[in-house]
Amino acid sequence: MTAAAATPHGGIPTALNTKYHRAALNGFLVVVLAHWAEHLVQAYQIWVMGWPRPAARGLLGQVFPWLVSSEWLHYGYALVMMVMLFLLRPGFTGRARTWWTVAAAIQFWHHIEHLLLLVQAQSGHNLFGRPVPTSVAQLVFERVELHLFYNSVVFIPMVIGMYFHLRPNQTERRAMACGCAGPLASPAASAATP
Repeated sequence: MTAAAATPHGGIPTALNTKYHRAALNGFLVVVLAHWAEHLVQAYQIWVMGWPRPAARGLLGQVFPWLVSSEWLHYGYALVMMVMLFLLRPGFTGRARTWWTVAAAIQFWHHIEHLLLLVQAQSGHNLFGRPVPTSVAQLVFERVELHLFYNSVVFIPMVIGMYFHLRPNQTERRAMACGCAGPLASPAASAATP
């Protein structure tokens, strides 16, 4: 472990990237997977069940229809996602940090797109002469397809980063301040392992 892990007064960000890094990552992953489930159910409703797009609201949207049209909810999720990607980034090293940073950078843009939608919804002034709030990428892609794309291009490097974080090489492991990859094996134990 590095000196950061031994610092008793590093605050919440330090604790989330050292002692509680695995728990924070697991909690974050549960939220991300629940969000994915909503989008996959919505896609199933559209392309398998043949529902019209306004009726395809995912699981929660069937019970709480206002959720689907709430730009505050969508922006809030995009913001939480971005904050968590940046907040948990210091706990990553080497290849894992590279992939996690790619996910964070893409999520930053996704957050900007949702901010544009929120500002339009709140102001009543839509961009690009459109009848509804429209993001830049929505000029090319439908909203459902675009969200599946954004979720994919953020999720894939995030998962790759988590994979490398849990399976670091020796250089990366020595730089880690958390215990996510498990304890370091002693040189004698490593030599004895076939």
